[in-house]
Amino acid sequence: MPLLFHFPGYDSIAYRLKEHLGGCALGEVTVRHFPDGESFVQIHTDVKGKDVILFCGLEQPDTKAMALLFFTKVAKELGAKSVGLVAPYLGYMRQDKRFHDGEAVTSKLFAAFLSHHIDWLVTVDPHLHRHKTLEEIYTIPSRVLHAADTLSAWIKQSVAKPLIIGPDEESEQWVVDVAQKASAPFIILIKERYGDRNVEVSVPEIAAYKDHTPILVDDIISTARTMIETVTHLKKAGTKPPICIGVHGVFAKGAYDSLLNSGVERVVTCNTIVHSSNAIDIAPLLATGIRELACCAG
Repeated sequence: MPLLFHFPGYDSIAYRLKEHLGGCALGEVTVRHFPDGESFVQIHTDVKGKDVILFCGLEQPDTKAMALLFFTKVAKELGAKSVGLVAPYLGYMRQDKRFHDGEAVTSKLFAAFLSHHIDWLVTVDPHLHRHKTLEEIYTIPSRVLHAADTLSAWIKQSVAKPLIIGPDEESEQWVVDVAQKASAPFIILIKERYGDRNVEVSVPEIAAYKDHTPILVDDIISTARTMIETVTHLKKAGTKPPICIGVHGVFAKGAYDSLLNSGVERVVTCNTIVHSSNAIDIAPLLATGIRELACCAG
């Protein structure tokens, strides 16, 4: 029987994941930091001969990378057959080229680090832009799961007349997927980014959708500048207050409050990153990917 471990902060989703996997038992591990910032890891459950699954989101990855390394090493030292990683949010995916001389292409370097220490990887909607697939940079078996079905189901259940809005051309393919599965119309915005926090958004004509609730959908909400700019345009166009949905609620400092105060009806995220806005559960989705790689369902 495989063993499912989780790092601090992921108790709730780990228990739900265990329920969906059925054949997994929960393992116990202590992970903490000493006053000087060094990581401490102690595995309390016998892992000898077991396939081990570690649930550890990789938002704020620098605070977890060493503990993750220590966990995988000690698990193998104690006789674990394999160690797979479930990281709903996969960090270090945005720096996917050398934009300026001397920069580290961290997406490749972090992929090499993880590939060396874990046996397989399950994640949800990673930031794939210049890298079209994880296989381009990861050398281990992986499953990229897509939250479109889960988002669509929530929209159909929660919003009477939705209008799905994508923030930019990059989002079009998966926004169309969400809209089609939610049986809703959609529009795609045009975005110009002039810096980390300087974004301009153009909004197409939406007069025909005044009785719809705009649903702004994006994979990652970080600074929230794109959504806030869009909300401003929608208010000027006289639409209903929009609902903002993000797969991953990264939320840079002050971003969540700024978005809430911009005139939205609600901000909703998946629980890929633990946050008060979590309303869409991806545990069932994760279970499907884990079954393919770890055979947890028997």
